[in-house]
Amino acid sequence: MKTLKLVPSKTEIGFIRHRFVAFVISAFLLVGSIGVFMSNGLNFGIDFRGGTLIEVSAESEIDIAALRGRLGDLQLGEVQIQSFGAPTDALIRVSEDEGATSTEGDLNAVESIRQELSGDFEIRRVEVVGPQVSSELIRTGIIAFVAAISCMLIYIWFRFEWQFSVGAVLALIHDVVLTIGIFSLLQLDFNLSILAAVLTIVGYSMNDTVVVYDRVRENLRKFKKMPLGNLLDVAINETLSRTVVTSVTTLLALAALYTLGGEVIRGFTFAMIWGVIVGTYSSVFIASPLLMVLGVKRDWSTSASE
Repeated sequence: MKTLKLVPSKTEIGFIRHRFVAFVISAFLLVGSIGVFMSNGLNFGIDFRGGTLIEVSAESEIDIAALRGRLGDLQLGEVQIQSFGAPTDALIRVSEDEGATSTEGDLNAVESIRQELSGDFEIRRVEVVGPQVSSELIRTGIIAFVAAISCMLIYIWFRFEWQFSVGAVLALIHDVVLTIGIFSLLQLDFNLSILAAVLTIVGYSMNDTVVVYDRVRENLRKFKKMPLGNLLDVAINETLSRTVVTSVTTLLALAALYTLGGEVIRGFTFAMIWGVIVGTYSSVFIASPLLMVLGVKRDWSTSASE
């Protein structure tokens, strides 16, 4: 039987030759992402803002305008209603009252909505997050992200030379900024599951980068007189098949989850799909070419030990 190969066994693509084009594209995307974030911010979900989320379902297509009118009469404050997946499903968000210190008001809002919609709608899901919990989630989320990046930096610093460490972390920051930028641009919900996706992207991208860096280190010992640009091209091409196959198989699984998994995990799978694409790009076009910019030492291979 013939095996399926997404990439030929031996390729000789000049990635390093096109590094400046990749740097310009990445710089444009980074500036655009930061600009969009500064302009639009993130559409924080209930996890980070606090409040109440209620998923309802009806036997026929839901009239969003009519439902908004019914809930508006309850005087619950800011209420957002949107379609959620099928036309018979809707998502109701009730923002918490400013200055609230407990979930009592949120629970009263849930009870009022239950009474108003009983008989016409099925309450499928209720999530209530108080102000203290939401602020704690923001703080712990930031700590988790900073800790993950710091641990990656320390690992690469001890595993390789400092140029590899800086290059890997810059590639990680590149991936995270672009992910935040796309969520800010599309104003998709940014909640705990998306934060988990971002941390997963960090691990995936780092793993991909370490594979390439390992081959670069091997080649530094093997080809002592080869120009650094050619050596990096050889390392990227030798690991290209593994990189592409891993990314494609991961994307196939994520595509199935995105199309068939439902609205609840759609944001998570979208973040993962975007992250895998960006992470693969950065491992090939950003992380390795940065070694030339940072000036990795050629004589390091003769003194370093495994």
